[in-house]
Amino acid sequence: MPGMDAQPLLFLLILAGSLYLFVSERLRVDVTAMLTLLALVLTGLLEPRQALSGFASEAAIIVAAVFVISGALAATGLTERIGQAIGRAAGRSETRAIAVTMPAVAMLSSFTHHVMVTAMMLPILSRFARARGLSVSRLLMPMSFAASLGTTLTLVSAPAFLLADDLIERAGAPGLGIFSITPIGLLLVALGVLYMLAARWLLPRRFGALADEDYLRLDRYRTELLVVEGSRWSTRPLAELRKELGDKFRLLGWVRDRRLREDLTDASPLIAGDLLLVEASADALASLHDDPGLELHAIARYGDRVDGDGPAQLVQAVLAPGSEFIGRSVRELNFAGRFRAVIAGLWRRDGSLPLRASDAPLREGDLLVLWGKPSRFAELAAHHGFLMLVPFAGEARRRVRAPIALAILAATVLAAATEWLPAPLAFLLGAVAMVVTRCVDVDQAYREIDVRIFVMIAGVIPLGIAMERTGTAQLLAGGLLHLIAHWPALAVLVVMFGVAALLTQILSDAATTVLLGPIAVEVAQSLQLPATPFVVCTALGAVVAFLTPIGHHGNLLILGPGQYRFADFLRIGLPLTALLGLASAWMARWLWLGGPLWP
Repeated sequence: MPGMDAQPLLFLLILAGSLYLFVSERLRVDVTAMLTLLALVLTGLLEPRQALSGFASEAAIIVAAVFVISGALAATGLTERIGQAIGRAAGRSETRAIAVTMPAVAMLSSFTHHVMVTAMMLPILSRFARARGLSVSRLLMPMSFAASLGTTLTLVSAPAFLLADDLIERAGAPGLGIFSITPIGLLLVALGVLYMLAARWLLPRRFGALADEDYLRLDRYRTELLVVEGSRWSTRPLAELRKELGDKFRLLGWVRDRRLREDLTDASPLIAGDLLLVEASADALASLHDDPGLELHAIARYGDRVDGDGPAQLVQAVLAPGSEFIGRSVRELNFAGRFRAVIAGLWRRDGSLPLRASDAPLREGDLLVLWGKPSRFAELAAHHGFLMLVPFAGEARRRVRAPIALAILAATVLAAATEWLPAPLAFLLGAVAMVVTRCVDVDQAYREIDVRIFVMIAGVIPLGIAMERTGTAQLLAGGLLHLIAHWPALAVLVVMFGVAALLTQILSDAATTVLLGPIAVEVAQSLQLPATPFVVCTALGAVVAFLTPIGHHGNLLILGPGQYRFADFLRIGLPLTALLGLASAWMARWLWLGGPLWP
């Protein structure tokens, strides 16, 4: 085992190698974290038990549970409904859209993963901007910033704060509660909204990406629904079906007793045998297929002709140029007899389809939604009449379980906030309840957990322990104290925020907090002050620094659709980050150092 003097040097060499791999992305972040963990053990800087402690840490458990809960909220359609409600409330003006969207998105991000919220709001705001002739680039950046700011409203919505809590407890101070940082978060969200409204003139005005974005978003599948005998929808009005399927469900025609009825309205009851001619999104189409009270009409008619191995599933096929099917209608094709698959839906870019999709002469580029057994898809994929055969993109929404999911979320937050249960146990129980009540399928629940983030968090926690154990944190803190030893506490808090804000542009918020957190603790102890405000300011700097598009995954999502440039983020994000840094330090001093709330 190396001597004590060699330990900080050896740790810094391992840290340098880890930083290189994290920044260069030559390896995945989780692989880099595991290599770092092994290096710390093999060099004797950590004992095996300390190295593996991250996997049992509260931070890792809560992050995994939050992913499952977020997935359940999406699977039951709750997040989609909230997103659509935000879009409707945004009105018609750019100012109102920003003023409504940012606080709503921030609240939504406080208990769910902010990247999921950004991904959900991206198409909603894009369609909103296109419908009102607004520039999408003027809306997406405020929305993405708000999603990140929303993670400061609770302890559990960003890994950085969970890791900060772990560091604070190891320093011997009381841990943070689930709403301990909420006063700071509320101020940061308010400042973010006000800044974006006042500095709207800094936002770029670009429109070009909308057409391509619209081309790739297939939300107008044409299909036919049959109300089956004994259906839960029988005798219930159409309005209830509309409400459950969301805004992307559109009724085109209602056939009863083989006649198209124009006298039936949303208040009219559905009865067994009714045929609904509809347009629906991919998610709605998958939901309809999974609903025992409704049947996709084509599958009801020809489903018994489907044979092969494995459970039947939906896939998509694009009609190739020169295909033998061009010019022939779905009704004319003996598709079920020839390929043992059923055409369950149809999409055409310009939407020029007759009322009955089965009567539409097929064109080059039409996308067919097919239902069949996987063993029969090889023949379809090899057929020259199709360009490609890909999995169907839609996921069934369990909308009927949305109230249950909402109740579980509320109970989880209440149990953690009142400390009736420890936060990790409360969120773990909430995740299990989502699965047990079938708000989310168990396989989907496992898919929702981003294993890379879970493993990375478990791997970087020992890095912070090693930094403390080898004396490296004390050494670096000593160097920093030479510069700031006589500065007031507020200035030191701003410095910790600023250093984290710079480092998080090349590292994740979790890695930044783990690396700088022990230094913040040493600085606080040297100044004979509580560690909590210094560690919290470090975590805040890692989470709400908007200097570059690579600092947050949500910003990367909007980079292409908003046609943003690197300089756009620096021009808009630098003043905002400076404002947030000063506000964070001021509030942290007030909360934990007894400083004044008002200047």
